[in-house]
Amino acid sequence: MAYVEWRGNTCRVVWNTGAKDDRGKWIYDQQGGFTDEAVAKNYGLDREADIRNDRYVSKRDGSLLMRDYCRTWPDTLDVGHLRDKAIRSMLRLYIVPRWGDTAVGDIKPSAYRAWKIQLKAKPNVGDKYGEEILTVFSMLMDDAVDDGLRAASPVPKGKRARRGKYKKKPRERKREMRIADVHQLACNALTFWGLDGFVFVWTMACTGMRPAELYALRRVYTHPAWPASDPLDDPDEHDRAERHAEDLERYGPGLMPAVRVQWQHQRKDGALQTFPPKYESRRALVLPPFLTSLLGLLLASHDGEYVFRSVTGGLLANANFTYYYWRPIADGRDASADFERTRLGQRQTVASRRPLPEIPATSYAGKRLYLLRHGHKEWIDEDGHSRIATESRMGHEVAGVEGLYANVTTAMEQAIMDSLQERFERFLREEKPELPDGSPISLPLTLVEWWNRQVTAVQHPE
Repeated sequence: MAYVEWRGNTCRVVWNTGAKDDRGKWIYDQQGGFTDEAVAKNYGLDREADIRNDRYVSKRDGSLLMRDYCRTWPDTLDVGHLRDKAIRSMLRLYIVPRWGDTAVGDIKPSAYRAWKIQLKAKPNVGDKYGEEILTVFSMLMDDAVDDGLRAASPVPKGKRARRGKYKKKPRERKREMRIADVHQLACNALTFWGLDGFVFVWTMACTGMRPAELYALRRVYTHPAWPASDPLDDPDEHDRAERHAEDLERYGPGLMPAVRVQWQHQRKDGALQTFPPKYESRRALVLPPFLTSLLGLLLASHDGEYVFRSVTGGLLANANFTYYYWRPIADGRDASADFERTRLGQRQTVASRRPLPEIPATSYAGKRLYLLRHGHKEWIDEDGHSRIATESRMGHEVAGVEGLYANVTTAMEQAIMDSLQERFERFLREEKPELPDGSPISLPLTLVEWWNRQVTAVQHPE
């Protein structure tokens, strides 16, 4: 039973927490500063009620500092390595500097709201990143409640979270992906990068693969070798034998040509490694005939393990792709110019080791590479394909009963192949595009011959 003790002009209330220390002694909590004995007594009785209803957080538990809690909390999370790295970064840069010297139990909702406003006002914190930081903080507070360090989270939930003036979330302005723009990107990539670049752009636009999945695409997962060449090298894919048997019946020479998205390249602790695709979205992607033959040209041009090579023939994932590849391809660049240098005390005029002609800017100047993936979904949505076939191709899961009952059939995949091929043929027929005049080396004759055959087949179908 709570009891009251007077100390001078104020009194304090003492209550039994119901817990014992290491010596088996009861642990008591107290609260002082009362001038009214009845008020103090009621305060103690309320705390005892909290103890009986498992709502009580002792002062001793709530006094743990945030910096100490943040030190061990990330180890309790079961997330991917990139997410783990991001969470630890947000804790180190934003959460610990603000809350590190505050006790976990002392964070008030009003203090959280003030910090939220200050955080979003920081010039180096964008809207999306700011929301990510707040999400991590909310998870942290929820776990503190579960650990008995707080009675409730200071982060409002539900309707309470929507208080304040309405602010529409900004969305990236996008334009529809026109196939002529994709062709211009492919031609720029051919000029800057070579055949690998030309095929890379068309593959991303016609499969919707994520960049890291394209970096890690291997020959053994690509038509015509796949699915017969499938190494079945993913130990986390428990049904791989059954899946492989179904792939052999559905894809391959004489059936539907396809590539298998099984891995992606990412860095962990500074080392390049292979990981399952995002959301573990392993999938087979059927290819339109023109892309099938284009990939065949590329694979016949080299004997490397990976389909797409860097400019120097190495791993594409080792390059800063956005800066060194995508930006000059999308934004354009001036022709290579001679430059002067001093060597052995003499002034020299030197030509570039890899001279390039001028590359024109495209409609994707300043835009993200990822928009090619978005554009692929636009194309198959525009062609009226089923939602389950579209989302499965993008590597997404359809939630609820719809996703549970639905299945991607052979006819659905065949329809996607046909619509992509028809889109390409219509482009050749109506716009009569050409290949660029210049490239790092002379255009591969096989590509020129292939392109001429495509144009001829469309213009003279007989």
